[in-house]
Amino acid sequence: MQPPESLTVINEVRDLGVFVVYDIIVGASNTSYPEGLEREVESAVGEARRALSLAALKDNPVIRAYRDFYWRVLKIDPTKQRPAQEALLRRILRGEPLPRISPAVDAGNAASIKYLVPIGLYDIGKISGRTLYLRRARRGEVFRPVGGRPFELADNQIVLASGGQILHVYPYRDSIDTVVDERTRDFLVVIAGAPGVERERLVGAALYLRKLFSLLGGIAVGEIRTA
Repeated sequence: MQPPESLTVINEVRDLGVFVVYDIIVGASNTSYPEGLEREVESAVGEARRALSLAALKDNPVIRAYRDFYWRVLKIDPTKQRPAQEALLRRILRGEPLPRISPAVDAGNAASIKYLVPIGLYDIGKISGRTLYLRRARRGEVFRPVGGRPFELADNQIVLASGGQILHVYPYRDSIDTVVDERTRDFLVVIAGAPGVERERLVGAALYLRKLFSLLGGIAVGEIRTA
């Protein structure tokens, strides 16, 4: 098996203003919940509730950039298919708790609401290849989402894929095929950008997530990369 650091993302949709920042974390435990992580998650929730409101969320410049990308580029209604971070933020701004899935996923969600960007985590051991492509979906491709039934993709959607294996529909839903679970030790982190969102924000989220994963015993491999 090739080492995790050999993973590479190739961006075939730069003409749409789409980009990702990605990182590799190895050796993290996704079974126990250290006290420090609990504090960080609660801090991120509290910070979001103090800084944002449900009524004004759609007008936040970062959230607006993703919404505009949906409308203008993908031709998708962002009120019906929300970017992942907006869906999380709306939940906590309604007074609901941040979903608790597993230590690693909760860390990703905390970073997502703190930096207002969509973050996906993938089990490297479940990825079929070592070259991933950010590309337009092909009409008729079938996507198997976490927590839902498989559905056929339209060609106005963007996917991250390794061969025929689709890791996510950009930038809102991940696949069951590469989902992280309690046995996952090596993680691919993918942070989705959009036109009008600074790369530095995504890098900041990746650095913060490195901090959270260090609480789980995870070690970052190589540099944070952009595609």
